[in-house]
Amino acid sequence: MLNVLIASPLEAEFAERIAAVDPRIRLLYEPELLPVPRYQCDHTGIKRDLSAAELARWSQLRAAADVSFDFDWQAVDQIPANSPRLRWIQGTSAGIGGLLERTGLIDAPIEFTTAAGVHGVPLAEFALFGLLYFAKGAPVLHDWQARRHWQRHTTRQLRGTRAVLVGLGGVGRQVASLLAAAGIEVIGVGRPGRSYQVPGVSSYADDTELASVLPGADALVLACPLTERTLGLIGRAELEAMPAGSVLVNLSRGQVVDEAALIDLLTCGHIGGACLDVFETEPLPETSPLWALPNVLVSPHSASTVSVENELITELFTDNLRRWLAGEPLRNTFDVTAGY
Repeated sequence: MLNVLIASPLEAEFAERIAAVDPRIRLLYEPELLPVPRYQCDHTGIKRDLSAAELARWSQLRAAADVSFDFDWQAVDQIPANSPRLRWIQGTSAGIGGLLERTGLIDAPIEFTTAAGVHGVPLAEFALFGLLYFAKGAPVLHDWQARRHWQRHTTRQLRGTRAVLVGLGGVGRQVASLLAAAGIEVIGVGRPGRSYQVPGVSSYADDTELASVLPGADALVLACPLTERTLGLIGRAELEAMPAGSVLVNLSRGQVVDEAALIDLLTCGHIGGACLDVFETEPLPETSPLWALPNVLVSPHSASTVSVENELITELFTDNLRRWLAGEPLRNTFDVTAGY
């Protein structure tokens, strides 16, 4: 038997799909011990006030687990000690490198798989939404509507513009496809020495060549993982290299961008707009100037969360379970060297 633990909030119908994958699966699913989700597809939730007996029961379940759907809600950094049988964790996020580093799990003898690809479509839609938001003057329209002000005006057309897309993985591929379908020329930026064939991308550049492609960009879209290589990738020099009035969309992680420099260049208007789903500090502090800037759209790290997320992650996990039981390679295996 393969003991499969459900370690974060998940609807019963999806737990049943997991159990039905193979008769050898013994599902460890007791939702009354898991955190209470705050919204649909919340994988963190609010921890319950469990009794001593209930906490003991959770300890028994995780100690018996061979495989876990998501990380232990109670003590992520103690997973190797609390779950000595555990051999594989299926994450519910595409980016788990930071978590593994912070908790020391990066060195644990456990295989990790991510949810890469699950969030590609909603994030691509958010990127297009962000570009449309500023191209069609949504901030101005919102202000005029609040003031009951009627004034005919001119907006920009996205078709025929150019976007530099940093990150050509699962999310980046979806972004490239959607932006290209909208008539936007997409310049893909990836790691040196890599060969890319991404539908929708018209040309490619290494991330070491950003300085040469940013001056011709109407928009910069970040869809890369946070690694040592991408930490602080977009600094003041890169932002200043972009044309006046250009737009930044960040689907990546806040630490990829120098936030202080971004605020300065948004304030003076050199960067015409920023659509941000991620920030250096989350939740975004109330004192952050980003809240009040009229040319910023603040999203609370929720652009990837859509109502079908748990269904899509379950489909990925059940496929990986079949692969695991058949001794086949898993999808989305975390690469410790690359950091994603």
